Amino acid sequence: MRLLRSTDLALRVLMRLAVAEGPSPTTRDVAEGMAVPYTHLAKVVAELQHMGLLAARRGRGGGLTLTERGRTASVGAVVRAFEGDGDVVDCEGAAPCPLHSACRLRVALRRAQEAFFASLDPITVTDIAAEPTGALLLGISRGH
Repeated sequence: MRLLRSTDLALRVLMRLAVAEGPSPTTRDVAEGMAVPYTHLAKVVAELQHMGLLAARRGRGGGLTLTERGRTASVGAVVRAFEGDGDVVDCEGAAPCPLHSACRLRVALRRAQEAFFASLDPITVTDIAAEPTGALLLGISRGH
């Protein structure tokens, strides 16, 4: 299973904000520090803000800050929110699979997907931004 680009960006934004020091970084600052297009990151930031995981202030002195809810957010919940809860394979698409009604693989893949999410559920944003990752995140942030 490969995460969507938006899921990857969401997790990296949360990690970056978890170690933020000094003035709040702007979406543009974070995009430059992560070497990703601003427009892509802006969409992810808007979704994270909608989820209540970060706060965004506009104008002078504005920027992004991680909310308390964001610090304690489950990585599994964030991944589920961005990935959706659809099946790993599309058995009912434009050309439905003829095995669909009796397929055991689909059930096995669903169980594996749930196990993947469940393994991420107890891990928080604070956990994934802890040392040694935190120091590296700060170093990258200062470089831009």
